[in-house]
Amino acid sequence: MFLTQALHKGRREKARATAVVCGDTRLDYRAFTERVARLGAALKQLGMARGDRVGMLSLNSHRFAEYFFGTWWGGGVINPVNIRWNPKEVAYSLDDCDTRILLVDDLFAPMVPALRGLSKSLRTVVYCGNGPVPEGMAGYEALLAATDPIDDAEHSGDELAAIMYTGGTTGQPKGVMLTHGSLCINALGTVAALPRDTQDAVAIVAAPMFHVAGCGIALQSVLRLVPMHVLPVFDELAVLQTLQSARVTEMFLVPTMIKRVVEHPRFSEFDLSALRLLSYGAAPIDAALLDQAMRAFPGTAFAQVYGMTELSPVVTALPPHCHLPGPDRERLLRSAGTPIAIAEVRIVDGEDNELPPGQVGEIVARGPMVMKGYWNKPQETEAALRGGWMHTGDGGRMDEDGFVYVVDRMKDMIVSGGENVYSAEVENAIAQLPQVLMSAVIGVPDDTWGERVHAVIVRREGMALEAEQVIAHCRDFIASYKCPRSVEFRDALPLSAAGKLQKFQLREPFWAGRERRVG
Repeated sequence: MFLTQALHKGRREKARATAVVCGDTRLDYRAFTERVARLGAALKQLGMARGDRVGMLSLNSHRFAEYFFGTWWGGGVINPVNIRWNPKEVAYSLDDCDTRILLVDDLFAPMVPALRGLSKSLRTVVYCGNGPVPEGMAGYEALLAATDPIDDAEHSGDELAAIMYTGGTTGQPKGVMLTHGSLCINALGTVAALPRDTQDAVAIVAAPMFHVAGCGIALQSVLRLVPMHVLPVFDELAVLQTLQSARVTEMFLVPTMIKRVVEHPRFSEFDLSALRLLSYGAAPIDAALLDQAMRAFPGTAFAQVYGMTELSPVVTALPPHCHLPGPDRERLLRSAGTPIAIAEVRIVDGEDNELPPGQVGEIVARGPMVMKGYWNKPQETEAALRGGWMHTGDGGRMDEDGFVYVVDRMKDMIVSGGENVYSAEVENAIAQLPQVLMSAVIGVPDDTWGERVHAVIVRREGMALEAEQVIAHCRDFIASYKCPRSVEFRDALPLSAAGKLQKFQLREPFWAGRERRVG
């Protein structure tokens, strides 16, 4: 099976049925597939060869969905760019995998001059906004109008489909290589784990489409030939309005989004009775927030998914029946569910020996949804995939019934508002300050974001430095969501006898008394 196969089915079986809605734009499967085939042809005319990477730096839109399928239709590989990155980070991701074509919308077109100066690989920029085409860029709509559709390349199986960048443990993002097979089978496996009635179904895409979660929602919607309403950005009022006006039946949100929706002051004004499934993931959810959300959506089933970019992305699911009242409800809601049908999960010790139920170790997974590797990083790939298992870096345990519980992180990562932040990236930025002797970045509990980035700094003797200076400095080097939200200064950091930083000692006071050491 190939990722564009569903478009052929849609064009034959539901040609006049709605495929994508974004603002005033509504495309049926015939029109959507036509635009996808034209975009594939246009990208090839711009120089995209088989397997070449094409980037997109844009808010969500119907054109973002066209970019996914159009790149694949033409035989290319998507490199969706994190819209929260600064120009240096964007340029790094373009150059790292030699992305020569970049699509930008109105919001990010002003960044192009900086990107041209920073990136060695960028050759062609396609403007996919709604205004006049800026000088030096090709116009998206003009390209489609002037290009005849081509036949689908029909890439499948182990052929590369996407490079999605995630934070790097050494301070640079890593390009996760996902194949047509891994993305396709993961979407099917997730649908099987959380079955939904397709008749009259309507989906909403509120998660960012540059993220594997937003991409996955789009894939699942198209595979099931379910119309998807795309929101440019997450906005709680826009979500509520779309839920009501489009009679949305299924939605995925990260916990911070759920909190903003249910606590919106106008929440009670909207008819949300059509919503049949609300799935959540990307970060653990607080029990009080889940109870609040279930009261707010009394007729809606809830489900949790757990995974990571390297797993395309879902590996376990906690289905709706586990959220219902019963003697095991409290226990099950602390879990991340059981492995989806295509995945195998186990808990291992430091030597990769499987641990018995109840013991905490590292969560590892294998199956056809596992990434191909990290782009151009063979050592990191070998370490992550050793023994044929993807080592998630999450600490967890499994009970006698196969339910997985995420209890800690074994790799130095913070998840804030559903975004991965590797502390090395933040520490590298802080190290550029001449006043800093040493620093350690950790994740601490936060009621809004799950975890927040917290920096502990030792100043050089006789040099002054304030928290506001640290935060402002970091914004010049890394995206704002990676910057510390809080800073403290100490005379020394805890070190082992071998001189290794003991971050667990810094975390302990913040997480004391909590069963789960992740937010």
